[in-house]
Amino acid sequence: AAFPAVPGVLTPESVNDAGLTTPVKVGDKGAAVLRAQILLDRARFSPGEIDGVYGSNLHRAIAGFQASHGLEVSGNMDAPTWTALDSDSAPALISVTLSAEDVAGPFRSLPSGMPAQAKLDALGYVSSLEALGERFHASPTLLRQLNPGKDFGRAGEQLVVPGVQATSSMAAVAKVVVDKSDSTVSLLDEAGKVVAQYPASTGSEHDPLPLGDWKIKGVGKHPVFHYNPKLFWDAKAKDAKATLAAGPNNPVGVVWIDLSKDHYGIHGTPEPSKIGKTQSHGCIRMTNWSAQEVSESVKPGMMATLQE
Repeated sequence: AAFPAVPGVLTPESVNDAGLTTPVKVGDKGAAVLRAQILLDRARFSPGEIDGVYGSNLHRAIAGFQASHGLEVSGNMDAPTWTALDSDSAPALISVTLSAEDVAGPFRSLPSGMPAQAKLDALGYVSSLEALGERFHASPTLLRQLNPGKDFGRAGEQLVVPGVQATSSMAAVAKVVVDKSDSTVSLLDEAGKVVAQYPASTGSEHDPLPLGDWKIKGVGKHPVFHYNPKLFWDAKAKDAKATLAAGPNNPVGVVWIDLSKDHYGIHGTPEPSKIGKTQSHGCIRMTNWSAQEVSESVKPGMMATLQE
């Protein structure tokens, strides 16, 4: 048994009351798929960008949750897994009212290419919709589907959004593990139990993940990005060194977790929909919100194991 594949209108009632009924395959959509994504996100087994679609990141999140909770590990939603998730009875979809601050911006379009972006004094959000997507860990497409006809740029507008606020505090973290084969970043406690798992992009053929045990040197919030074309195999010949301003659309997002391996770190990204699905230039890329959560749980000197 798994999620019901029920496309169509998603409402707070259909999602909050969704349960486990019929089989599902990757690519299916439905109220229960969305509810499971939100519950896993709150349990800190992130499905990545919440979009209401059963995909590879959701499969990994289910498998991680199962392993952490002593359940049979399949990556498929079975009755015991659903029961464990369903113990979180808080609404999956909630209502929020946009404030003047939410829609104030400034918002502006971004040019493509690092040389052009380096001319800007900030790399902020393109729109209030993009900002809301990051705040509620959701794809802009899903937010539009949940709120037909709503104005995302108007203060006072009431929206339906995923309720992603965790219902418990993060357990003490003793180690970070980056798994290349599974495209995940996991946080482990002193006993070696995984207490949180997030999807990640972990290198490429040109820039493989530097396997081994490294140390976390520190955390940089709202980092600038120093672009050196000599470190990028796909840089254009005419590119020169450049410094890109801080902001959520900076190439390394809102946080940089520095590793003892030179030029490598765990960081955010301006493209959350691609996490766990595309390659990186060797570093470990996460959604901005996941990288932020990891940064709040690690300390300088902590071990970070990068493995196959």
